[in-house]
Amino acid sequence: MPDINDRIEAVPLRSERLELEPLQVEHATEMAPLLDDARLHAFIGGEPASVEELRERYERQRVGRSADGSELWLNWILRRIDDGLAVGTVQATVTEWHGRLAADVAWVIGTAYQGQGYAVEAATAMVDWLARQGVRSLAAYVHPDHAASIGVARAIGLKPTEVLVDGEIRWETGLSVPT
Repeated sequence: MPDINDRIEAVPLRSERLELEPLQVEHATEMAPLLDDARLHAFIGGEPASVEELRERYERQRVGRSADGSELWLNWILRRIDDGLAVGTVQATVTEWHGRLAADVAWVIGTAYQGQGYAVEAATAMVDWLARQGVRSLAAYVHPDHAASIGVARAIGLKPTEVLVDGEIRWETGLSVPT
């Protein structure tokens, strides 16, 4: 079984309609306008980031791990295959938990592209890939009023728990390796 010290790096992934492109600092220029929508922050808090703020965040994330090495950070930009347009992001923070690799996962789809199944499609591609890398359990934190994200969590096999963190419910599951 891989452990947290065996580096897992984000690689290009593909689903039926999307390419999942590993995050680069240069993506900030393209992503800032997509993510510059206060409605995206209604459930997750915060405010839209400027291009420079996003560039700084992506610079930190591109390192791929926490300073102490206990977390691996995997981030992808989602592009439609048919026109190359960026529509959102998915991410996973991988840790070792009770001798198993575990990942906290998240997704963001630009407001104009919501309701088209991109989050489920991208999250499924990421989760399937994570399972092949040795990740055996997943979690996501979802606001109890965010129906779309609840739908994504259910679609990737997560179930709600009683754990509440910063107003969000922890959804989790164990994984089986896809064949």
